[in-house]
Amino acid sequence: MACSKPDKKRKVDSENREFKTEWTDSYAFVLPVGSTKPMCLICNETVAIVKSGNVKRHYDSKHGHFDHNYPLKSEVRARKIKQLQSSYHATCTIALFEGTQKDDIIQKINQISLSDKAKCISLALDESIDNTDNAQLLVFVRFFDEEKGEFCEDVLGLTALHGHTRGDDIYEALIQMLTDREIDLKHVISIATDGAACMTGRERGLVARLRAHHPDLIAYHCIIHQMVLCASLEEKYAEVMTTVMRLVNFLRASSALQHRLLRSFLTEVNAEFDDLLLHNNVRWLSKGKVLERFWTLRKELETFLLDQKSAKAKQFVEFMQNEEKMEIVAFLSDITSHLNDLNMKLQGKNNTVCNLTSAVCAFQKKLELFKCDLQQDLLHFPNLLNQTAGTHHHHNHAEFLDKLIKNFQTRFGDFPLGKQVLLCMENPFLVKNIAEFSTEALKICPWASAASLQSELIELQENLALQESLCDPTTFWTKMVPATGVPSLQKVALQILTMFPSTYCCESAFSTMNMVKNKYRSTLSNEHLHQCLRLALTPFMPKFKELVAQKRCHFSH
Repeated sequence: MACSKPDKKRKVDSENREFKTEWTDSYAFVLPVGSTKPMCLICNETVAIVKSGNVKRHYDSKHGHFDHNYPLKSEVRARKIKQLQSSYHATCTIALFEGTQKDDIIQKINQISLSDKAKCISLALDESIDNTDNAQLLVFVRFFDEEKGEFCEDVLGLTALHGHTRGDDIYEALIQMLTDREIDLKHVISIATDGAACMTGRERGLVARLRAHHPDLIAYHCIIHQMVLCASLEEKYAEVMTTVMRLVNFLRASSALQHRLLRSFLTEVNAEFDDLLLHNNVRWLSKGKVLERFWTLRKELETFLLDQKSAKAKQFVEFMQNEEKMEIVAFLSDITSHLNDLNMKLQGKNNTVCNLTSAVCAFQKKLELFKCDLQQDLLHFPNLLNQTAGTHHHHNHAEFLDKLIKNFQTRFGDFPLGKQVLLCMENPFLVKNIAEFSTEALKICPWASAASLQSELIELQENLALQESLCDPTTFWTKMVPATGVPSLQKVALQILTMFPSTYCCESAFSTMNMVKNKYRSTLSNEHLHQCLRLALTPFMPKFKELVAQKRCHFSH
């Protein structure tokens, strides 16, 4: 009887397959260090074998739209791939440290001693939940390091809030964090929050509890959050916005079949985009992006809805054929586009309070310009001009702008920094009303002397060498101004430049936190999450090439 030969099991590891670097640009794949499975940068999934067919099949089946949004060999695609790679390297940085080296690094970065380095410290904090519904309090710190002569910004800590997230709970967690790092609360000069009730409550809020021990503490609402709240919709505009969102959800989320048919239809008619965007009220730019995409595809969407037989589709067709309703959609798409432009200017790291307040003040003046433009040529409202063809408007949109102007004045009118102080930070040589400047400065720096500030500002304005200096405010006050000549004035400037203008750093860090603690790593402990997040957000970069060079791959024989 013949004996059948046993099947030889294929050993993929012994095939020594090589990962092609061009796959990163073509298919958005990378090969993680120490792994034999390529990983997709878009969805973080891996394929079994280092093989072009496997990589291409995954890319074509799951990310076919990526080529349309980011054409191959374009600058837009190169920037997107670079962004995805940076996010990937940030989240896996901790994997490059092992043994005692890892423990030493974690110990060093946890020991942030600020008491001796910084005269004034600013905090930005926010609270959010991770993927397992655990509340996490994230705190960022900014201070001026006199040894390096520059401002430092980094994560102070991430701590879990067990149970409730009331003002008392956040206060106790923050005080414990400051105590562990040997930071005196008296050294904290300002704190930026998201304006939630637990943060700003009059009696039991975090700020109220902190001011009970530190009356001079400057607390304010995040500038970006305030800007978003100013743009809230009411009455007929909210009704139209809700209808647009219902229409988008009907086409995209009500039926998988209908969504596929919509995408096929948009591709067949060569529409500018092949899909709609879903609205997310938490995301700052979502409302404007959804309206922009909807307005661009409005004609194709109306044609698609006419072919549908459902009652909802007929209602949405009536909505899109109503000129008054579509005029409101056109106006909203224009004004939210302007608001999104402002939002983008307010985002980013290492911004100062002066930068953001200047952008907000400029936008307030633009609103007055927009109001006049509504009655004239609609130069700043191209979609509205397209919809109305320059004829009479069905709605008085100037009333909406009046409310928007009033909202900005109300929310930013009581900002702790006055106009003369901000002007002095940007360019002290333009300050004319020195007495008003000293009055505003004393409100945020009660330790200062009005007489000293006035005298030092006059001396600074008469310095011919400084008048010729061309540099940004941070460089001017930290490098150019001699501390011995104007000590009080420079201290005020450093205190203001230390202040966080927004909680953008916290919001951005929460996105990183959700990438670190995803559904595949949901069992991470709070301590491990803190360590991973700190390493992912630290400005220090490991020497990747040296670390990889120390490793050798061992293939089985």
